[in-house]
Amino acid sequence: MNLEELFVIVIEPSKVQRTIITNHLRDLGIGTIDEYDTGKAALEAMHLQIPDIVLSSMHLPDMTGTEVVETMRQDPELENITFLLVSSETHYRYLEPIRQAGAIAILPKPFSVQDLSRALQSTLHYISDAVEEHTTEEFENLRVLLVDDSKLSRKYLHQVLENIGIQVITEAEDGAQALETLKDNAFDLIISDYNMPNIDGREMVEHIRTHSEQPTIPVMMVTSEQNQNQLAAIQSAGVSALCAKPLSYDVMKHIIEQLVFDHEL
Repeated sequence: MNLEELFVIVIEPSKVQRTIITNHLRDLGIGTIDEYDTGKAALEAMHLQIPDIVLSSMHLPDMTGTEVVETMRQDPELENITFLLVSSETHYRYLEPIRQAGAIAILPKPFSVQDLSRALQSTLHYISDAVEEHTTEEFENLRVLLVDDSKLSRKYLHQVLENIGIQVITEAEDGAQALETLKDNAFDLIISDYNMPNIDGREMVEHIRTHSEQPTIPVMMVTSEQNQNQLAAIQSAGVSALCAKPLSYDVMKHIIEQLVFDHEL
């Protein structure tokens, strides 16, 4: 599969902005692009022909980009479509649900063609890995504990892991549940959020490193946390990799390979 084969839906109320985005897509080789100025029209169209990528603005006439992706993630026919946000929005209230729902990238306005190209290539690999028989024995046997209090985020990350070829995935809703699970199960990798109720990601890692029977297990923390003091505390707790949401498919796959197979970053 290549970029020319991708089908992209663009949702943007501004005709000028839609033209800019679609021109960039065509310059990168995308041949099939449908354009919509409202979320409702785009969602209806998705049921008629499933796109490979939905590229949306945040503020639409009838809903937000957040509501578009959340609607997609709750629909069995649309839940696995990759979503890319293009927006000048910086407010946490709008962006956090997008990160949790599993956007493959958030690009600013104006965005660079290089950033768009990287996002498209990552999507291409995500789709290709989902449909091709590429799974290695190492990935098949990898035991992963996925920890996140957001059901949408767990659902997206679970799909990403399956696309990579990982088949043994256990989920936990927070750090407390994860620690209970670790008492009776061995894992090769933990992928966790930071901000969670009961026991957060930092507390979970500290407990694993000092009290667990698996103190050296690699822990990859994927978080939308922006506070530098909090991030420093997470680092000092002993995480193996600290990654910002949204995390591209290519980057996530590469980090997992390094953590589990190379044992170093």
